Amino acid sequence: MPLEIIRNDITKVHADAIVNAADPSLLGGGGTDGAIHKAAGPELLDECRVLGGCKAGEAKITKGYRLPAKYVIHTVGPVWNDGSNGEEKLLSDCYRNSLELAKKHKLESVAFPLISSGTFGYPRDKALSAAISAIGEFLLKNDMTVYLVVYDSASFMLSEKLFSSIKQYIDDNYVEELASNFSRDRTRENFARNSANAVRRPERSLDDVVRNLDETFSQMLLRLIDDKGMKDSETYKKANIDRKLFSKIRNDIYYKPSKQTAVAFAVALKLNLDETRDLLARAGFALSRSCHFDMIIQYFIEHENYDIFEINEALFAFEQNLIGA
Repeated sequence: MPLEIIRNDITKVHADAIVNAADPSLLGGGGTDGAIHKAAGPELLDECRVLGGCKAGEAKITKGYRLPAKYVIHTVGPVWNDGSNGEEKLLSDCYRNSLELAKKHKLESVAFPLISSGTFGYPRDKALSAAISAIGEFLLKNDMTVYLVVYDSASFMLSEKLFSSIKQYIDDNYVEELASNFSRDRTRENFARNSANAVRRPERSLDDVVRNLDETFSQMLLRLIDDKGMKDSETYKKANIDRKLFSKIRNDIYYKPSKQTAVAFAVALKLNLDETRDLLARAGFALSRSCHFDMIIQYFIEHENYDIFEINEALFAFEQNLIGA
């Protein structure tokens, strides 16, 4: 998967490189910086001594020594003041410059911590948003596997506004399997009311349904890509799908994807709910109002937000499977 959010200790991640949220001196510090130096051994410090430090937003690379990763990319995040001193640009530069350095060294996988969100005081929701935005922008133009590593749930914070909005949507529409008919009816009323208020694109015509009734998932996917005037590479990148997996789907008309993969393509193609349900049905899946994963996907589609990285932020925050490969 091009971008995956995982819970782990970054010093134990197996990737071509891990990123160190470093002190400007590059001579070690607290938090992630200290943990990486400790795990890598004294050789890392010896190499860092000759690098001459690092400015905020820039990145430098060393060997990984005793770490599972081959390399360590050191970047210095901004210290949060009030957000009016260029912190956002500097933080974005940390991710961009680290990724460009990894690309220069022909690395295939990189693992990031949530830079500046610890002792540097950057608000975690804003730090997360900056990370997802910068990484997502890079991956739309480049092939690389990127991990965003968070140590525990306390280290990860979705914006309160988005979290509350999704939670309210779920509360209004979620259907318990054993709920009474009365409760189901009330929920349906709420769902209908919310749907009526949302901006919805026209659903498919009956002719379109009948004409393409016998398509397999792969056939429908490829037709939709052509209908949207999109390139294959644009599609699988926007779906957060690996190129090799997309090649399998293209070359096998009977390919059966996972539900997460099928949903990812619906997001990449900006399908409405009706079209999404049809594409999922070709793979044997459906969207349900008794599943939190499905409700979150419906929330984003109804609000016409097709940023797959932001959707995965939300899925991770609600402890659901991410979409993509």
